[in-house]
Amino acid sequence: MPAARTTAPASRWLVKSEPDAFSWDQQVANGVEPWTGVRNHLAKRNLMAMKKGDLAFFYHSNIGKEVVGVVEVVREAYPDPTAEEGSSWVCVDMRAMGPMPKPVGLAAIKAEPALADVALIRQSRLSVMPIAPEHWAVIARMGGWAGK
Repeated sequence: MPAARTTAPASRWLVKSEPDAFSWDQQVANGVEPWTGVRNHLAKRNLMAMKKGDLAFFYHSNIGKEVVGVVEVVREAYPDPTAEEGSSWVCVDMRAMGPMPKPVGLAAIKAEPALADVALIRQSRLSVMPIAPEHWAVIARMGGWAGK
């Protein structure tokens, strides 16, 4: 009997954007949008690790400081067209899955003991970060997200 074929579960992420530069409403209006402009090497490695089908919380930084929606990776890492030619910066394409029914603010995330180790708190300046499945579940519950 052949071995059962298993597929690794999709990874979960959090991506941050300043809403006055690129907002959730713009993501929704554009449908699929390249996640460009990342100029941090750890964030770049995170973009390169993203796979088609992975989900990410869309977080408004600076203004609002809250998870406002969920996006899905629809194209894996490719050269960032906003970067200097010949650079190694990458982007991925994201599609809006839906708004967070109740935005989850940074204060609420910090106040939740189950989220003490979440990267958003530990590495607050990082713009693209992994979210552990257990942290994803807590934030999704806090915001009323029932999607996949």
